[in-house]
Amino acid sequence: MRAITAKNPQDSMSFSRRHFKWPVLGKSSSRGAGAASGDEGYVRGSEAEEEDDEDEGAMAFSSACPSFHSEDLVSPPKKPPPAQAVPTQEKQQSQRRKKVRTAVARLRSALSAAVSGRRRQVGLGARLTGTLYGHRRGHVHLAFQTDPRACPALLLELPAPTAALVREMASGLVRIALECERAKNPAATATGGGGGGRRLLEETVWRAYVNGKSCGYAVRRECGGADWRVLRALEPVSMGAGVIPAASCGGGEGDVMYMRARFERVVGSKDSEAFYMMNPDSSSSNGINGGPELSVYLLRV
Repeated sequence: MRAITAKNPQDSMSFSRRHFKWPVLGKSSSRGAGAASGDEGYVRGSEAEEEDDEDEGAMAFSSACPSFHSEDLVSPPKKPPPAQAVPTQEKQQSQRRKKVRTAVARLRSALSAAVSGRRRQVGLGARLTGTLYGHRRGHVHLAFQTDPRACPALLLELPAPTAALVREMASGLVRIALECERAKNPAATATGGGGGGRRLLEETVWRAYVNGKSCGYAVRRECGGADWRVLRALEPVSMGAGVIPAASCGGGEGDVMYMRARFERVVGSKDSEAFYMMNPDSSSSNGINGGPELSVYLLRV
């Protein structure tokens, strides 16, 4: 700031006149009135000068500085909106959805494969694995499998007690005949499907006969947990008979008696099939020239 100095009183007076505007007091008739109103006039004059100085400073600043709307003013470049963030989020979401869909598809395929693997097999071959098993005081179960590890193509619960069937097999040959009724729908009979379009192995209820004696009704079942435990325990066995301890079968009802052998399947028609147990020994202890010890007949009548 420049110092305010004067070499002589006249210079100081000229400087004060240039930079300070002293208020001009109005003429009054009385000197006292003029003196009283002098202070007020001085204050008003100084306030007016300050307002004028502020207006002049504002005008000078506005003229010196370019306007915000002026072309000379170069505004800083605007930051681009985070356009990449949105596609990135969408991409991540799409990838997550794709992973979820892939996982669901894999789970469905695995479940369908497991279900199809345990589904009843329709196209059976000429050689099957047959297993008779049951608790000592329970009923006999008959299972036919294409492979010891496969789901049973046919699983029946016979009405005969296990102990009674064991006695029958010990005394001689055993013939088990299972009969089911044809469908009563004439349209199904006319098309050639006596069971209303169902295959013979898909029938649910059978009349059971053991060596010509009626013993009740056999029921086709799905392979449950208890059945799977028995079949899993018998996977290493290709042929033979014995007893499975209760601990290996989950306990509960005691030991399980079983007999496993290979069976030959013979299809007579859509309404008749037969399963003959294959005896590896050509000679028969019963003296019937090597005839099968166990035969199962399925008939639709």
